Amino acid sequence: MRILIINGPNLNMLGLREPEVYGAQTLASIESEAQRLGAELGLSVQCMQSNSEGELVTRIQQARGQIDGMIINAGAYTHTSIAIRDALAAAEVPFIEVHISNVYAREPFRHQSYLSDRAIGVMCGLGPFVYEAALRYFAQTTKT
Repeated sequence: MRILIINGPNLNMLGLREPEVYGAQTLASIESEAQRLGAELGLSVQCMQSNSEGELVTRIQQARGQIDGMIINAGAYTHTSIAIRDALAAAEVPFIEVHISNVYAREPFRHQSYLSDRAIGVMCGLGPFVYEAALRYFAQTTKT
């Protein structure tokens, strides 16, 4: 099973940006761990990050017919991007929406997601473990 992990704006700053909210782990270490775990679970894991909405849309579109599942942390675009929502719908690839922080314990504008109703699942507030949990879900669903 081919899994694409997509990370949106400012996630390249993990480990530096608001460690009291997002923790001290860097995106590079999260991606490395996801690829290691993916291999252990029999998954092929690709990772990408961009601060550009257009780049994220293009990569999501390219996933159609090439990727079996996506894990997406769209960052702030979760709350603003109809373009990413439309790309996810057009790609027709099952995806899990993840957030490191608990978006419902934060500012009210973070409580709205343009992606959640299209996702097969949503996880937030568990720190970087959300990526592991999503990978384990995809691995388990391929076995059943």
